[in-house]
Amino acid sequence: MTEDTQARIRKLVDDNAVVLFMKGTPLFPQCGFSNRAISILTHLGVEFESVDVLQDQEVRQGIKAFSDWPTIPQLYVKGEFIGGSDIMMEMYESGELSQLLEERGVTAS
Repeated sequence: MTEDTQARIRKLVDDNAVVLFMKGTPLFPQCGFSNRAISILTHLGVEFESVDVLQDQEVRQGIKAFSDWPTIPQLYVKGEFIGGSDIMMEMYESGELSQLLEERGVTAS
């Protein structure tokens, strides 16, 4: 991964309170896991930035190295990697994700 790609990913993570690296777009997710991640964030009512990794091969590979996590989607809250859709689902069902968002000052819109 190039330093430029790393810097672009870092900027996206730093500049957005909540960012989801996913396959496709929120309106047209390209995999079931990305769809589930979008559903969770939408249900929680938080605003988030999404990055379609299918549109940028460097980011698609780079985000895996950035987080040291092999799969997409990937959720970041206030610069911290939270996890993929399975972790998001577990945290959502337990109430942990709502709590984390609240603690970080991310409120529903």
